[in-house]
Amino acid sequence: MSHHIVEAKSLAYTYPDGNKALKDISFLIHHGESVALVGANGAGKSTLLMHLNGYLLPDSGSLRVGDFPLTKETIHNIRRSVGMIFQDSDDQLFMPTVYDDVAFGPLNMDLPADVVDERVKSTLKTVGMLHLINRPTHRLSGGEKRSIAIATVLSMSPDILVMDEPTSNLDPKARRQLIELLKSFEHTKIIATHDLDMALDLCERTIIIKEGEVAADGKSEDILSNETLLLESGLEKPLRLQGCPFYDEKRCRSL
Repeated sequence: MSHHIVEAKSLAYTYPDGNKALKDISFLIHHGESVALVGANGAGKSTLLMHLNGYLLPDSGSLRVGDFPLTKETIHNIRRSVGMIFQDSDDQLFMPTVYDDVAFGPLNMDLPADVVDERVKSTLKTVGMLHLINRPTHRLSGGEKRSIAIATVLSMSPDILVMDEPTSNLDPKARRQLIELLKSFEHTKIIATHDLDMALDLCERTIIIKEGEVAADGKSEDILSNETLLLESGLEKPLRLQGCPFYDEKRCRSL
């Protein structure tokens, strides 16, 4: 299924102020993979994410999303394939009610009203938030906002989900519920995160970005247990792999 593939070849991008955020990024992500993008602050993760949905265009190299190379002419096609979930859910929720927020994307796709209504209800059911369908968005908890933000993306039926720090600012229970929800999706998932325990839970593959380049790409269990590699990249091993006395995996899974 080529429409689910994401491929970068020698991708490079420099900001107008001269900051070379991406220098030589290459990878191939196949249909159905869950891939974690990890790296220290300023490594280039956010810049890479902004390319995946066409917010930025590369200076050199190339990015292909499904059947389309990323160009000014193909941005619309790529954005129909890629659903972007921002770190701050308030950047994604701006309508008066949950229903309105989830309906916004399908309405702008010019879908019939009955189809929009069905999509709203089915996606809210998928994320376990149908009971909040008429709730004002400003009256949601952090975990509820994150789930509704995901529903706003799912309602447009993307092939690929791209997420920026999906577990940030969530309490342990909401974090665990979100991880279990994301596990249930068959979409190709690309997740930028500092939550390496979540990466270990959810992603079979991890790519480390360091100073705008790919420092490592492989099985999550191999990369996230390599202390030397992680330290060189400004990271630390997941808590469960550190033998942390305060990390109780069994308890966290039951929260």
